[in-house]
Amino acid sequence: MLNWFKKGKKDQTAVQKRAEIVPMKPINYPAKIILAWAKAIEGNDEILLWLKDNGFEELTMATYAILLKDEAREWLPKNGYPQLLAFINAAEGNEKAQRWLFLNDMELLYHMALAIEDEQPSWEWLGQNATADLFLLTRTIKKVKDDIEENHNDIHSFRKD
Repeated sequence: MLNWFKKGKKDQTAVQKRAEIVPMKPINYPAKIILAWAKAIEGNDEILLWLKDNGFEELTMATYAILLKDEAREWLPKNGYPQLLAFINAAEGNEKAQRWLFLNDMELLYHMALAIEDEQPSWEWLGQNATADLFLLTRTIKKVKDDIEENHNDIHSFRKD
């Protein structure tokens, strides 16, 4: 009788996959690249293509991830940018991602994400600790995320993004 309950179940050890450890690549960019990324997030396709063609594919994929593209969300951690995906998820209110950023000493990304979530103390922290280009990037992502949220809540624009 006991075998009946096991019938059809696969060996759990065979089903579970080992987590692959991918080294985390740095995300230190000059101000002009941050500003270009902000323009790409706003919808400038020429700049988005320029970023991709000039060695900043991760920023292109992060832009698509901000726009809710699943392929981009899968690409980021597989290619060494889990911190960008965590930042995007944290900016969408994912508390695990927020905690991960905080516990991994990514204070800037943590506060940028919380500011995008309308946390006033994080806006104040950014005002005191972030450069103008990063502050602008945060505002840009917030506007795009707010527009996406508004479209999702508008019955007239259902499934248009």
